[in-house]
Amino acid sequence: MAGRRKRAKSPEEPKERRLSSRVQELRQKERDEKEQLARERVKFLSDQSSELCDDAKEDDVSTNEGTLITMRNGNDNNLDFYGSEEDPHLKVRRNLRFFNTQYLLMVQGKMSRPDLKGVTEASIVMKANAVLYPRKMIGDLPGIDVGHRFFSRAEMVAVGFHSHWLNGIDYMGAAEYQRDYAAYQFPLAVSIVMSGQYEDDLDNADVVTYTGQGGHNLTGDKRQFKDQELVRGNLGLKNCFEHGVSVRVIRGHNCKSSYSKRVYTYDGLYTVVKYWAEKGVSGFTVYKYQLKRKEGQPELTTNQVNFMYGRIPKSTSEIQGLVCEDISNGLESKRIPATNRFTYINSLKIEPNVKIPKSSAGCNCRGGCTDSKKCACARLNGGNFPYVDLNDGRLIEPRDVVFECGPNCGCGPECVNRTSQKRLRFHLEVFRSPKKGWAVRSWDFIPAGSPVCEYIGVLRRTDDVDTLTDNDYIFEIDCQQTMQGLDGRQRRLGDVAVPTDNKASESNGDESVPEFCIDAGSTGNFARFINHSCEPNLFVQCVLSSHQDIKLARVVLFAADNIPPLQELTYDYGYTLDSVHGPDGKVKKLTCYCGAVNCRKRLY
Repeated sequence: MAGRRKRAKSPEEPKERRLSSRVQELRQKERDEKEQLARERVKFLSDQSSELCDDAKEDDVSTNEGTLITMRNGNDNNLDFYGSEEDPHLKVRRNLRFFNTQYLLMVQGKMSRPDLKGVTEASIVMKANAVLYPRKMIGDLPGIDVGHRFFSRAEMVAVGFHSHWLNGIDYMGAAEYQRDYAAYQFPLAVSIVMSGQYEDDLDNADVVTYTGQGGHNLTGDKRQFKDQELVRGNLGLKNCFEHGVSVRVIRGHNCKSSYSKRVYTYDGLYTVVKYWAEKGVSGFTVYKYQLKRKEGQPELTTNQVNFMYGRIPKSTSEIQGLVCEDISNGLESKRIPATNRFTYINSLKIEPNVKIPKSSAGCNCRGGCTDSKKCACARLNGGNFPYVDLNDGRLIEPRDVVFECGPNCGCGPECVNRTSQKRLRFHLEVFRSPKKGWAVRSWDFIPAGSPVCEYIGVLRRTDDVDTLTDNDYIFEIDCQQTMQGLDGRQRRLGDVAVPTDNKASESNGDESVPEFCIDAGSTGNFARFINHSCEPNLFVQCVLSSHQDIKLARVVLFAADNIPPLQELTYDYGYTLDSVHGPDGKVKKLTCYCGAVNCRKRLY
């Protein structure tokens, strides 16, 4: 990326303030400490991953649910801890979630180009060979279907789908791949990115004319300034023509709501049908390649190519049937109003027999919490902040519990460690789904790690709702059970300092059963309409802000992935099969309609 030119100063402008060597040393020390913190955090994750891998070797277990690392032994053979039978779509999703964690850690460390560092220098994504497909392959890659969207070039690099974050052509070299593909001439192209960066590109959907690489002005005006040569990627596309080898085509589009301001959509496999050299618009030689989309692939709709062109309502008045004074629109002689007995609230209601602990002391920070060594709330979070100050606050990764700043803290409402307490930031819609009843989706792009909503309802004791029937909107606060990994709950990052002297809530004697729950049956917010999925795009996070009793933690839903507009929001309800019983004591069964590739077929 080209640097921004500095404007020459006029004599009337004040001179830039010069800093003393002592101040410069202090600022450099602060930058070094932040970078070291990020590196230690990465090392901590790497150590955890290595321990899990070692355990897998000892127990002869090939699948590790908690890490994406593809380790290499001394013979350079991959030991794939995803497991050979795991669905490739899940591998891709876990890989991208892992990359996003590294990306946010680099942002927190204030490193330049955190998207690239998340894949290379300071990230175990590259250092531990966690690229999902480290060796380049011809054709489709498992788990990446036509229409798959990447939200930065770095995401494609992390997966191994397109290994260059700058070059438009990715290709195989003879030195590494000649043995595997002895019948071909090298280099051999495997993928191209159509991103409109060359003035000679021509895109007619199924047939595209692609301009080779090189001689391009990288300042962004798309002008050629020298002749292209038939080498590297250009030669790779020519060899694809000679051998009839298919090439993956990825289309890039501008997107204001994506964190990289771009979105890249996989368009499928194309064949190079011809190539030639000609004088380009700027008078320099350019190589042209005409590619034709192979038949028999799924159609790529406009919404898949670029979700910005999807039909997003401009106001709630465009949504029919949700809030309407007359659902007949005047066709009947009398109005037929649509009513709902559900009462909407945006903060928890507390039952009289539930005692909320007093507010904790809090930190002494001023303005916003920035120094993790001095902030008392950061110490509760293991000595670092769980959020990164990006896109109004993003959670770096799921944790056992997140300690946020509360009412007695000295920082202000805009502090990044109050991220989940801030106002609703996305335009959401409750809509009717074909098989699952009401559902929720967003009109906006939701970056991974962003808080979507808190689960709101009536805070009650679990014992008080055990006798209720036909109420599927009860959310058990199982923070303590998650920390202990009970009943198959997935363990999370546990470097937190949970206070042990808090006796605000009396235990019911059975630590395997959550003591409190949130009942949103008749009173609550839109979170009650978010459906279950066996492969969700949201995750549940327990958050403590006003007090430190984990049994009464707030339940907040965060984005697990980068979620495009109009994609239904879902989270895993976490039921154990055969765990729900009816009044007669018999096991109740409910079919799951989430439609995920690895759907468990039953909700409970």
